Amino acid sequence: MRTAASLRRYDRAKRVLDFSVAAAALTVASPALVMIGGLVAVNLGRPVLFQQDRPGRNGRVFRLYKFRTMKNVDLERGLITDEERLTPFGRVLRATSLDELPTLANVLRGEMSLVGPRPLLVRYMDRYTAEQSRRHEVRPGVTGLAQCSGRNALAWETKFQLDVEYVENRSLFLDAMIIARTLRAVLARDGVTAEGHASMPEFGEESEHAGK
Repeated sequence: MRTAASLRRYDRAKRVLDFSVAAAALTVASPALVMIGGLVAVNLGRPVLFQQDRPGRNGRVFRLYKFRTMKNVDLERGLITDEERLTPFGRVLRATSLDELPTLANVLRGEMSLVGPRPLLVRYMDRYTAEQSRRHEVRPGVTGLAQCSGRNALAWETKFQLDVEYVENRSLFLDAMIIARTLRAVLARDGVTAEGHASMPEFGEESEHAGK
């Protein structure tokens, strides 16, 4: 069993790696960020970025950044579903995970990690069981054990089990394995969406729209 001291050493080492990799990736990818931002503006209009509050470590809320992939239509008036709002261009961004590039800024700021449970919607917080809530013991990740094990094709219960499994067994070796498996999944475009949904069905309330 790992001690609190060993977990603190892991957390410090992981934070250094997260910051270094995110800074390098944002620098290298800066031309792609500008190009994709321009394409989003042309295809979907403004704003270019999707911004939404998400719960992070210990439930602390932060603002998540991604490239926008959907038409900017008023969902509150029930004009169109998420599936209808998702454009062919947006599908390509999601399938290749290029919409996630701005999320590296969240990693740089320490709100997220490269690897960890995906940050979901704030309104889900009071729907978790005590066991499922353990996913918030660590920083949320750009990718995680659930994402490289089936992504949105997995049932919610399975996703949360994998999130808790990661929390209990987290290590730099596991992080490296998850990143390698994620790259393979992205190249194969596996599990991008659940059947009949733009991403996943709503957790806990089927009648509401799914989170991004």
